[in-house]
Amino acid sequence: MSEPTPRITLYQRWLAQHRDLHFDDYDALWRWSTSDLPGFWSSIWEYFDIESPTPWSAVIEAELMPGARWFPGAQLNYARQALRHADAAQAAGHPALVFQNERLAAPVAMSWHELRRQVGCFAQRLRAAGVQRGDRVCAYLPNTPQAVVAFLATASIGAVWSVCSPDMGPVAVLDRFRQIEPKVLVAVDGQVWGGVVHDRRAVLREVLDALPSVRHLIFLADVDPTAAADDLAAPGREAHRFEDWTAGDAGDWQPEWLPFDHPLWIVYSSGTTGLPKPIVHGHGGIVLEMLKGGLHNDIAPSVEGAPWRPQAAAPRGGPGSPAKPDLPYEFGERFHWFSSTGWIMWNAQVGGLLSGTTICLYDGNPGGPNPASGRPADWGTLWRFAAAAGVTWFGAGAAFYASCLKAGVEPLREGDLSRLRAIGSTGSPLSDEGYQWIWDHCPKVDGHDIWLNPISGGTDFAGAFVAGNRTLPVVKGEMQCRCLGAAVAAWSEDGRELVDEVGELVCTKPMPSMPLYFWNDEGGRRYRESYFDMFPGVWRHGDWIRITPRGGAIIYGRSDATINRHGIRMGTAELYRAVEALPEVLDSLVVDLEYLGRESWMPLFVVLREGLRLDDALKARIKAAIRQALSARHVPNEVFQVAAIPRTLSGKKMELPVKKLLLGAAPETVLKRDAMANADSLDWYVDFARRRAQGAGTG
Repeated sequence: MSEPTPRITLYQRWLAQHRDLHFDDYDALWRWSTSDLPGFWSSIWEYFDIESPTPWSAVIEAELMPGARWFPGAQLNYARQALRHADAAQAAGHPALVFQNERLAAPVAMSWHELRRQVGCFAQRLRAAGVQRGDRVCAYLPNTPQAVVAFLATASIGAVWSVCSPDMGPVAVLDRFRQIEPKVLVAVDGQVWGGVVHDRRAVLREVLDALPSVRHLIFLADVDPTAAADDLAAPGREAHRFEDWTAGDAGDWQPEWLPFDHPLWIVYSSGTTGLPKPIVHGHGGIVLEMLKGGLHNDIAPSVEGAPWRPQAAAPRGGPGSPAKPDLPYEFGERFHWFSSTGWIMWNAQVGGLLSGTTICLYDGNPGGPNPASGRPADWGTLWRFAAAAGVTWFGAGAAFYASCLKAGVEPLREGDLSRLRAIGSTGSPLSDEGYQWIWDHCPKVDGHDIWLNPISGGTDFAGAFVAGNRTLPVVKGEMQCRCLGAAVAAWSEDGRELVDEVGELVCTKPMPSMPLYFWNDEGGRRYRESYFDMFPGVWRHGDWIRITPRGGAIIYGRSDATINRHGIRMGTAELYRAVEALPEVLDSLVVDLEYLGRESWMPLFVVLREGLRLDDALKARIKAAIRQALSARHVPNEVFQVAAIPRTLSGKKMELPVKKLLLGAAPETVLKRDAMANADSLDWYVDFARRRAQGAGTG
């Protein structure tokens, strides 16, 4: 396959032609993008021809973090931006989405017109049910077309979307949804995962009983077609079938115009204490960030010029009249990033629709048993899906590629991957062996190794801080560049910028997709404490990063105690609630030892009631409690019985010092005994870390 001109190159040509801006290299382009925020972000608005019926008065009001306000006066809608491509893509014969799960023998497609019809019908029924702007519509759904439809319909009327994956237990779901009091819940009866039917109706009933704010349940009978929605109705709560809400003719329905900073969705990122943080992002910031991300991912529209062909003329939001960029793509892009709905990469995958790209969804266990082949763990599943769906851009968590490598999978033997031209990775650092395995076993493009694009960002701002650039070389272990508009640096603890040294990942300038606020965060205190406590006015992300002399970036895992299992972040507080609810457990501490090039290893330390011993049966109960309350991803690798959990004088568990200790830090540099309530407890952990470092075992 011949490679088209990279989108980031086309963008630079546009800047030269229409802004008279010329850059010698990417570093110069990046520095302009982070020093001239109004110039850069207005160029993204104009380059992608974003529509607004009213003008904006400024690109940014005050370059503050937090507190920046972007494009005041402008109006747009995420769903409108996604569906504006429907007619052009439909005429070209490209579907909006392609879907497969474990029960389907082959992928099935949904056309753009069908997507628009279903979204319109669902949106009108939301309105008829009394859903207003700002009301919350929550979902308990897997990665299916129905989730995309419900999300776009919610966004189209200005309601606020939030979703949990059905592999999450009732504690994790309620920790999230109870904070935001949804009016509507869209839920599935179950999910097939690894060939096993997981009926989630009992969980759904428990969730509904604890959410009195829900007035309407939209029920999807998926694994049991005979399941009745009426069985889940209750006084004050109506139950409806999902298929009824997507039936009929949407007529001339159109998504509503909304203010730039109108809330779009609530996602969750957990710290080490308290409930998950309900992060509110806005329509405008997410649209800009995800379109900009397409430059780094080099994700093309399915139709030449589609993102810049509005269906109807509309007044422009900014001054000037931008020219339409030339796009030489002649094939339909098909973008796949394997994810559950509980991971921000689901949002990123759906974001492909914003530029008119076909998105490819797979729901199921990527390494589950395969009765046909007799394999107990079949890591070829996603590669066969990619071949059957004609995927051109394939993304997954780094743990997926590590599993394929260990299982001896050879993607080229799984199907015809000749259309594949890019591989993405995120969630955790990709090892050097992972880079080489991808290059050895994925198709060549124009005789060269396939482009490998590891990225790192966060749920917190629904974007990437460091990512790819098809025009730059790919170096094992590195991400290619800092993203346009993201003023990323490595800082020492005293706020000095570091070059070629490991430091805290910070962002020194605001970005449009940074949170509008946290839900129910009076005065913004929790928001400020989450990102601006260490460096006031500067975003501290919680990762260790090194910026290399060539401008690449290496992520070394979390610098705080947040669990990051297979790309899904979750706070330790949630796990403690599950574990310490067991009568045998008095106290507990967990750390996620994720580090560059190594497989994540998460030990759990427990203090038991006097006289009890940690036997296999109790270990199994502890793991089952975590799996039930949270998810299988957050089950620890090993459980150890300890005499005490190290705590500060104020009673806080010393998660981060223990994590640093187990990662190899000298005890005297991370453990301050005079700041502890039980300094004697440290001796066991110091010895444990020494024995682990010496390879004497972890027990």
